[in-house]
Amino acid sequence: MDARQYDIIQGETRTPEFLAKVNANGRIPVLQIDSESGTRFLPESNAACWYLASGSYLIPQDRFAQADMLRWMFFEQYNHEPNVATLRFWLRFVGEANLSEQQRAQVMAKRMAGQDALALMDSELSSRKFMAGNVVTLADIALFPYTHVAEEGGFALRDYSNVQAWIERIEALPKFVPMV
Repeated sequence: MDARQYDIIQGETRTPEFLAKVNANGRIPVLQIDSESGTRFLPESNAACWYLASGSYLIPQDRFAQADMLRWMFFEQYNHEPNVATLRFWLRFVGEANLSEQQRAQVMAKRMAGQDALALMDSELSSRKFMAGNVVTLADIALFPYTHVAEEGGFALRDYSNVQAWIERIEALPKFVPMV
C-alpha cells in the first residue's frame, strides 16, 4: 500500500482537483481503495480504520463490546481530536506566534477540553487495560496517535498515570511500529 502525502499548510487539500476527486470536504487522511470496479476514496480516519480492520480481532464480535468500541471512536473524533490534536498542530506546526486571533482565543478552551478528555480516559483506564475492555480494539488504535504525543500540545501526560500505562501497553503489543 502506497501513501500519498498532502501538504495542508501549502493548501494541497484545497485544490480543485483534490476537492473534486479525493475529498470534497478538503481533509485528510483519505484511504484510496483500488479494485476491479475502479478507484474509490474513503475519507474520515475512523471510517478508513474500520474498513481496514473489518474481520480482524480489533473489532469485537459481541454487540455491546463493538458498540463500546465505537463509543470511544466517536469520543476520539468529538472530544479528543478537536482539542488534543488541534492544539498540538497549532503549537508544533503552525507556531504560537503565527496563530490567528481566532485561534488564540480558542487555546484556553481547547486546553481545558483536552484535559477533560485525557482525564476521562485516565479514569476509565483505572479499571481496564484498554479503552473498551481488557483487550486491544480499534478504539485504542484510534486514540493512541494523538494521545502519545499530547505533550507537544502542552498537555502534561505525567498527570494521567493510567493513560501513561496504557501508552506503554500499546507500545508493548506484538508488531507495534512506532510512528515517525
